[in-house]
Amino acid sequence: MDITVRRLSVKDYRALKSSMDEVYKWDEELWTRQNITDLITVFPEGQICVEVDGKIVGCALTIIVDSKKTNLLKSFNDIIDDGQFRKHNEEGDLLYGIEVFVHPDFRSLRLGRRLYDARKELCEQMNLKGIVAGGRIPNYHSYADKMSPRAYIEKVRRKEIYDPTLTFQLSNDFHVKKILKNYLPEDQESQEYATLLEWSNIYYDPDVRSISTTKQTIRLGLVQWQMRLFKDIDAFFEQVEFFVKTVSEYTADFVMFPEFFNTPLMRPYNELPERKAMERLADLTEIIVEKIQEYAVSYNVNIISGSMPVMERGTLYNSSFLCHRNGKSEAFRKIHITPNEMKYYGMAGGNEVRVFDTDCGKVGILICYDVEFPELGRILAEQGMQILFVPFMTDTQNGYVRVRTCAQARAIENECYVAIAGSVGNLPRVNNMDIQYSQSAVFTPSDFAFPNDAIKAEATPNTEMVLIADVDLYALRDLHQYGTVKNLKDRRTSLYKVELIK
Repeated sequence: MDITVRRLSVKDYRALKSSMDEVYKWDEELWTRQNITDLITVFPEGQICVEVDGKIVGCALTIIVDSKKTNLLKSFNDIIDDGQFRKHNEEGDLLYGIEVFVHPDFRSLRLGRRLYDARKELCEQMNLKGIVAGGRIPNYHSYADKMSPRAYIEKVRRKEIYDPTLTFQLSNDFHVKKILKNYLPEDQESQEYATLLEWSNIYYDPDVRSISTTKQTIRLGLVQWQMRLFKDIDAFFEQVEFFVKTVSEYTADFVMFPEFFNTPLMRPYNELPERKAMERLADLTEIIVEKIQEYAVSYNVNIISGSMPVMERGTLYNSSFLCHRNGKSEAFRKIHITPNEMKYYGMAGGNEVRVFDTDCGKVGILICYDVEFPELGRILAEQGMQILFVPFMTDTQNGYVRVRTCAQARAIENECYVAIAGSVGNLPRVNNMDIQYSQSAVFTPSDFAFPNDAIKAEATPNTEMVLIADVDLYALRDLHQYGTVKNLKDRRTSLYKVELIK
């Protein structure tokens, strides 16, 4: 599955109309080709669509209005000038949302949230005060004889009543500013009422016309995973989804699980030799990756799925999977196999060292022992890595200290962020996975723009929890050019170098 959020173009109209017809099922066109053409002409940045595998399945249409010149309490048709859009004002201060829809067959993917997020990013990029929109309350007709619109809205806000439109908007950080009457006279479900909704841009600067369109702050969510036995794989998925959902609710860009976090599923094979038990666990990897990829799309967050065993042509690998929120997945195989992995499982090391391009910059993945080899981090840094993710599993504190200390060194010497996530607890009925020690953390370079101890955030040791941390990519760019020391620029490559052979 490939999900893309992009600008709408006039040539998309036929595909857009196909989805629109499934949403509204009306005889007449809600938005004509001329409407879409006019919107794209006056404000191309504000017309956004979402594609799934190349098919347009939803859109968000927007204009800019001047809050001092536009009466936001007017009806929908008045705001859009009956499709003439003359209230659009490039010098205005608010985005006005005039449409959002998603094809019914794709609503389980939470694509509406992506469209809302794209609007928010546009609002921040254009340095506008916020977003306003009129919102239907389509379930109100079931309660109109019992309560006023104000009472209904309050009950929806308190989650005592579910409204498909208002509940979604409130969950996306909009708040009700006013109740509108006769907003859409033909809307009998809402009894002709609507809400005037507003989202405020906290970064708005009245003295600046626009700001950079590049995403600056990336939010990381690290899962410090409690090893526990599960009655079946569905219970395991339930726990994984809980953490993905939790981190997603903090609008994180990445969530990372630890190395071999799925080993509780080895319990049914505990009577087998360790190698055979790991092979049986590898049989589940494809199913697990597919499910995690679904979560990445559904919850709109990139997921580093810790690591899992993979069997290929009789060889067993320790592999991490990067599940992108656009539906794509990529894999990294652990390069350096520990003596323990070789002794008990006969695992082999991978042969590819590369960065991954994501919607939040270039990232690298190294699995546990790999981070103890500085050459790998340097090769990834030369490929442009900005964030290094290290899922790990250590049983003792001294093993953990090796991983932690080396990860912190990689952050300093390569002028990047390094995030590590491990497991805690124990698995008494799974051979060779008995005990765990972990303290997940995010490390930074060591200079004035970063924390004095070069630690952005760290979890409580040996406690199941989620660690949330923001990292600033602009700070890395400035460090490369103006840092107190410049580890990457000052290398004497005429004297020595690190070279990737394959």
